[in-house]
Amino acid sequence: MPPRLRLPRSRISQSLCRQRVYQHEVLVPSRFASGAAASAVTPAASIEQMTSSIPPIARYPSSQPPSHRRPEERRSQLLRQYTSLLRTTPLMVMFQHNNLQSTEWAAIRRELSKALQKVDEDQAAAGRNLPPLASSIKLQIIQNSIFETALRIVEYYRPGQTDLEAGNPPKAVDPVTQSSAEIPTILGSKGDSALTHDLSRAAHDAVRRMKGKHELTTLLSGPLAVLSFPHVSPEHLKAALSILAPKATGFPAPTRRANPGYHELAVQDGLQKLMLLAARVDGKVFDVDETKWVGSIEGGMDGLRSQLVTMLQSIGGSITSALDGHSKSLYLTLESRRSVLEDEQKGDGEGKSEP
Repeated sequence: MPPRLRLPRSRISQSLCRQRVYQHEVLVPSRFASGAAASAVTPAASIEQMTSSIPPIARYPSSQPPSHRRPEERRSQLLRQYTSLLRTTPLMVMFQHNNLQSTEWAAIRRELSKALQKVDEDQAAAGRNLPPLASSIKLQIIQNSIFETALRIVEYYRPGQTDLEAGNPPKAVDPVTQSSAEIPTILGSKGDSALTHDLSRAAHDAVRRMKGKHELTTLLSGPLAVLSFPHVSPEHLKAALSILAPKATGFPAPTRRANPGYHELAVQDGLQKLMLLAARVDGKVFDVDETKWVGSIEGGMDGLRSQLVTMLQSIGGSITSALDGHSKSLYLTLESRRSVLEDEQKGDGEGKSEP
């Protein structure tokens, strides 16, 4: 072990003092130098900036406008979802379900998807240029109170209307209306801008008096499910009703040989707990018989259009034949009258020439 060298205390104190002085000369002046450089680069604030007031901090972000209902709550999100569904769905069928289990729901949705896909395949095989709808047709459970509010907003609320302010009930509107995102604001009574989206206070105040006055309000009781179609397709509606409500509509259910999965115990137990209530077609409420009539249209919407064209042509042909018959009868009457007058003139002429 090498011997230790003992330094005198004077040398140790001198080295420590030199280290402290070096740190003070290097670190501290560098801090002040950077601040001086920054102050030399940054210009001084002007008088306008010093005298102007600080702008207020925005309470709501630009992507989140203020609303009457709290947008982060699940009820608000369901309301926006239901209003969007009602505006974009021209055909909607309502069912009442009683304590269906998750396995039963999964089995019913599986058989429903198979039946709807078969309709798309049949249309493609027939050469009909129609978009497939099986993937867009959804069966979902709804919350009755929120769905009723969404119905009132879609049917009766128009941004800028003054009927409710005057005390008159509003008129029903087309279900496919302009989105509230496209009409963000209107001018209020004092000339200020007021938000008019579905969660706004304007929408809430406009439809508050119409609570319980919609046609579907009486049906919105108990557990409900909705089958929504993106287009009015009688063929897809018939296929869906043959799976979900074959007894109520009279559409034949698939046989055991054609579709053995439909006759499984989970599917049959679930279908016994489903009951068809009504349908909403283009904003109008249809009962079970009218819903069955829509599903029984042969050839779908193309067949309905061809039937309409045939009916109009038959009406035009019947009108033409009726007018033609009247003109012919008038012509024959005039001709017979002319022949009678000619005979009378000839008889008068012969009677005068005899004496």
